[in-house]
Amino acid sequence: MWSPPRVGFMDTATVARFEASRNRLASLAYRLLGSAADAEDTVQDAFLRWQAADREYVEVPEAWLTKIVTNLALDRLRSAKVRRERAVGTWMPEPLLDGDPMLGPADTVEQRESVTLAVLTLMERLSPVERAVYVLREAFAYSHGEIAEILGITESGSQQHAHRARRRIAAARNGTDIDRASARRIVEAFVDAASSGRTERLVALLTDDATGISDGAGLGLAGKLIRYSTPERIAAAMRAGFKPTPAKRRLAGGSPSIHAAVVNGCPAMLATLDDRVLGVVVLEIRDDKIAGLRGIAAQDRLGRIGEEWRRQEHDAPLIESW
Repeated sequence: MWSPPRVGFMDTATVARFEASRNRLASLAYRLLGSAADAEDTVQDAFLRWQAADREYVEVPEAWLTKIVTNLALDRLRSAKVRRERAVGTWMPEPLLDGDPMLGPADTVEQRESVTLAVLTLMERLSPVERAVYVLREAFAYSHGEIAEILGITESGSQQHAHRARRRIAAARNGTDIDRASARRIVEAFVDAASSGRTERLVALLTDDATGISDGAGLGLAGKLIRYSTPERIAAAMRAGFKPTPAKRRLAGGSPSIHAAVVNGCPAMLATLDDRVLGVVVLEIRDDKIAGLRGIAAQDRLGRIGEEWRRQEHDAPLIESW
């Protein structure tokens, strides 16, 4: 005798259907939230919703899951706790190593740019709905009709949100594609200049309007963003930062190695010790020069990149022991 499926029961095929979408959902949540940890939590919450749903009435699971993840992420962005954390000026996007599935899709320039730290940072200036429209349209190629259904807005409203978001994000778009070999050349030149002790060599690598930002953790100033507004200040900070001292080695727990990598689509320098990532400096390139630097050393932002670093093979270090 036939009986209706139990709500909340999942057979192997139903679990597999969700798992087939997990990476796509995680990359959507990461773009919306700028945090891998929050993205993972959001996808897990979506799995619980999928488990509890009456799936007999879910006609297109992929669309249903996209809607659930998008709206769960928006709820997080709107929460008072998140607004407080991001308003105090200590928040930076969480960096991800090239090859991490959370960075996908990456077939188009728009998709690759949407996950750079520069764009993720600028998206903080958008309203949650503008951010969702931008991500769904630019990174996942949803139509405005589909976006309207996901967000519960009109199609014309989706178009207006997309227009405003594109205008605000345009400043971070550079159209540069960096491969592993190019990244190594750029980072090697940066490390050589920073290690030389001569600020003029570093200034020569920077655009005239270059800016830098650090979360302060690598300098023992965690909890406060430090901004550098001119090439000369960036060069002075990098020269001082690259000078090894016993105090710095004690803070690091030893003598780190310095590696070149690609992080969020940009060339990056990684400081590692015993297969742990201690810090990341991401370089934003414009017209073959460095237009921006982002330094991240807070360990709560480096968990996932550390896991991915341990899983991947990597090139020989630029500096074996700093």
